[in-house]
Amino acid sequence: MSSPRERGKSLMESSGSEPPVTPSRYESQKRRDWNTFGQYLKNQRPPVPMSHCSCNHVLDFLRYLDQFGKTKVHVPGCMFYGQPEPPAPCTCPLRQAWGSLDALIGRLRAAYEENGGSPETNPFASGAIRVYLREVRECQAKARGIPYKKKKKKKPTTEMGGGRDDSSSSSSSFSFS
Repeated sequence: MSSPRERGKSLMESSGSEPPVTPSRYESQKRRDWNTFGQYLKNQRPPVPMSHCSCNHVLDFLRYLDQFGKTKVHVPGCMFYGQPEPPAPCTCPLRQAWGSLDALIGRLRAAYEENGGSPETNPFASGAIRVYLREVRECQAKARGIPYKKKKKKKPTTEMGGGRDDSSSSSSSFSFS
C-alpha cells in the first residue's frame, strides 16, 4: 500500500507535464536498506515473511552486518583498549560504527511503517533494539577511550541580554472567572 505522497509522485511521473521526481539521498538509502533487510529475511532458513519479523530478527541482522564494518573496536585485552589514537595496528575486529547502526534503524523504522506496518508492531522500534544500540555505543566509546556525550540542544536567545522578560513569559498564570 502506498502513501498519498508516493501516489502523488507516481501521478506526477506519469502525467508527462513535469520531469520525474528524483528521490532524495535519504529516501534512496531507506529503500536500499529496506530491500537489503527483506533479502536478509528471505535468505533465512526457513525464510521469514516480513509479517513474522520480530526484534530478534532485527538484532540478528545488526550482528550480521558487523562483518562488513570498517570501525576498529578494541577488545578489553588489547593493549590499545581505551586509546583514541593507537600508535600501531592490532588484530581487534572491525565492526559497524554505532552511528551507522543508529541511522540504519531510524530508516528501517520509517520504512516499516511506510510499507504498511503498524507502529505498535514495529520491530525496529522495540526496546530491545534501543538497549542493543546503547550497549554498542557505550562499548565503542570505552574501546576508544572517548566518553559519549549527548549533544545538548541550543537554547534560543534574544538579542537584548539573552534572557526572557518575565512579564511576557508564556508560563504566566491565567484567571478563569
